[in-house]
Amino acid sequence: MSTSVAIGVIDYGMGNRRSVEKALEHVGARAVLTSEHGALEAADALVLPGVGAFPQGMANLRAAGLDELIRRRVGAGTPLLGICLGMQLLFDSSVELAPATGLGLIAGEVTPLHSGGLPVPHIGWNEVRLERACELTPTLEARELPFYHVHSYAARPSRHEDVVATTEYGERFATIVARGSVYGVQFHPEKSSRDGLRLLSRFAELASARQHQPAAAA
Repeated sequence: MSTSVAIGVIDYGMGNRRSVEKALEHVGARAVLTSEHGALEAADALVLPGVGAFPQGMANLRAAGLDELIRRRVGAGTPLLGICLGMQLLFDSSVELAPATGLGLIAGEVTPLHSGGLPVPHIGWNEVRLERACELTPTLEARELPFYHVHSYAARPSRHEDVVATTEYGERFATIVARGSVYGVQFHPEKSSRDGLRLLSRFAELASARQHQPAAAA
């Protein structure tokens, strides 16, 4: 992977930003951790990381004008990967703490994880089962692989076709989603060893492919 590929890691004050930056650098991308609009506009792809509560995450994005920047870049076809809270923020809304509106890039809502009596938050390694083919996942060698999760809420996509993979913790829930150039993972690829790094490497490849697309004719 060429380090000429620039991936903007959106810094909005919510958790695991540095670890995501370092993992992207490990797979050969040039990660730019920033909230500066110019740098994020210039990046070949964006990553929205995050640990924490949905309402605060959206409040931080709005305060910095990053919500509109994200929507604008996605509208132009820029690849976007949401991680953990970042995945949940891709959806229309959440009921965490108080009803809150999300980015609205994937239809659905975020509600409490139905753990069936298992401890919450859900913390640890769980088997992720691929449900359909996706541009983000061809480097994964098996249909079921372990990834590291830390969360108390789960995203509920309105459209079944947006679900790429699921995992089970009291209930079966979506843990990889995709629509167009927008991808989300509920787990932490930066903490998921070999297969997590493979997934991030594949995302960097998608960014590189877009970088080398010929410009549209005027």
